[in-house]
Amino acid sequence: MSELMKKLQNMTDLDDIAELMSIFLQKPIIIENKQFSLLAYSSQQIELFDDANKSTIFTKQWPLSIVEAFMDAGIIHQLETVKGPFRVPRMESIGLNPRTVVSATYNGRVYGYIWVRETDGPLPDEQLTFLDEASIHIGRLLHQESHLKEREEEKTTRFYKKLLDHTFQTKEEITKEAAFLPGTLPTSLAVAMFSLLPEDEKRVAELLETTSLFISALNEQAVLFTDGLSIVCIMGTSSSPADLSTTMERLVRTVLNQFKSLSIYAGIGEVYNGLHQLRNSYVEAQKVIQTAKFLGDASTVPVLYRKLGVLRHLQTISEAVEEEHYVNKDLLILQRKDQDSQADLLRTLEVYLTAHCRIKAAADELFIHTNTLKYRLRQIMQLTSITFDDFNRNCQLYIDLQLMKSKNK
Repeated sequence: MSELMKKLQNMTDLDDIAELMSIFLQKPIIIENKQFSLLAYSSQQIELFDDANKSTIFTKQWPLSIVEAFMDAGIIHQLETVKGPFRVPRMESIGLNPRTVVSATYNGRVYGYIWVRETDGPLPDEQLTFLDEASIHIGRLLHQESHLKEREEEKTTRFYKKLLDHTFQTKEEITKEAAFLPGTLPTSLAVAMFSLLPEDEKRVAELLETTSLFISALNEQAVLFTDGLSIVCIMGTSSSPADLSTTMERLVRTVLNQFKSLSIYAGIGEVYNGLHQLRNSYVEAQKVIQTAKFLGDASTVPVLYRKLGVLRHLQTISEAVEEEHYVNKDLLILQRKDQDSQADLLRTLEVYLTAHCRIKAAADELFIHTNTLKYRLRQIMQLTSITFDDFNRNCQLYIDLQLMKSKNK
């Protein structure tokens, strides 16, 4: 064992290390970085790789579905906190057979993972000890590689921060500095943002790490950094701008789904061609978040700026309403009715308007029978001057409802 470990510790090529480990353990080996990107795998017993392994080898990255399943099962947390090898049970939903995994760490920081496919039951103590010792050397190698990569990423991040801060005065200045960045810059870019409340400040790092994992699973080019209580994500593509917008919306929805217990405000700006227009997307993403915070309910605000519609003007409208001392008396009547008898008429009115005054769609959204909805609508019309037959008045009703919600948040 000691001679074998000495041989392994003299190796610097991860493919060679994976092969040596596989020969000793007589099991398939996969080595990944912290973002679950494939770094190396053994050619020994390759026929024993399961569907999850094959997916990783083919795409060079864990698919988003597997990363989500790992998060839901608590495996991501274990990879960050458990010292030494531990077993991951069979997960049939993602085609994953039992395996043993150990995190590759250096100075207490996780840099990657070593996965051993169990082919004949749990690993014996001798093999677990070997795996644990091997992870120390691999962690050191990944640290060295990561250090160089982080320096390049910091340079790129500084450039994009200057873009968003409006530091550059001309397109020529942008082009000149961009020429010194590593890699090829995308032709189309957009900004997504997440923002936490002050009481959740301690969760910023966790949100950043989770977002980074999901971006890697989507296999997209991105720059990610924190700005106070906010996380800024710049994604780019050299192919379809429409696909980029769809991908960013999927990313935001996936991240929000992992943090249901937190009040997270999210926004996505439009996709723009050219670095000089990126700040527009940043301002738009901020506008979505500002609107959601103004209303006090992120669930009612679309994350895409282009779907924000009239909501983007609510704060301006609110200021005008304050100056005019305008009050929608019909909504006050419904509010008092709700307070007196829990009739839920304001909520019913909002959903009905949002559903374009369609009975079936609104009833489904409210989880009530269509007859119940019709009864509530009759109540609304009997108590107020609302008739639903005037498009302009319906629009005004919707706006006034949102302004009322912002005051009552």
